[in-house]
Amino acid sequence: MVMVIQTIGAFFAVASFTRILELPRRFLMWYGTAGALCWLVYLNVRDGAGSKILAAFAAGLAVAVFSHLAARLLKAPVTVFLIPGILPLVPGASIYNSVYYMIQDNQPQSSHYLAETLQIAGAIAMAVFLVDSLFHMLRAGKNRRGEKQG
Repeated sequence: MVMVIQTIGAFFAVASFTRILELPRRFLMWYGTAGALCWLVYLNVRDGAGSKILAAFAAGLAVAVFSHLAARLLKAPVTVFLIPGILPLVPGASIYNSVYYMIQDNQPQSSHYLAETLQIAGAIAMAVFLVDSLFHMLRAGKNRRGEKQG
C-alpha cells in the first residue's frame, strides 16, 4: 500500500513541478506517468535487490525508454519527458547528508554519502546514455535499410 501511495505522490509531484517549469500542458499526464513509472521501478528494484544504485539505473532505463517512445508517439523532444521523468531519482538526500556530515566534521560519513550521490548520478546518466545510444542505432539501421531498398 505504501508503494502505491508513493507512486501516486511521484505522479503528482512531477506533474506539479512541470507546471512550475511551464512545460506544455498537453503532456501533463505523460510527465506524471514518467515520474510515477520511475519511482515504481526504483522502489521495486531497491526493495528486491537492496541497492539504491542498481535501482536508480533500472529506473533510469525505464524512464529513458518511456521518454523515447512518448516522444515518437507525441512528436515532441525526448528531453520534454526525460527531465521530469528522472526528477524522483535526484539524490538530494544523499548530497544533503554529505554536506551535513562535512559540517559536523565527520569525514567518513560525508565521503560515504558523496560517493553514493556520485554513483546514483552516474547510474542515471549511464542508463540515459545506453537507451539514447540504442535508439540512435535502431534509427540508423532503419535509415540504412531504407536506403538499400530505395
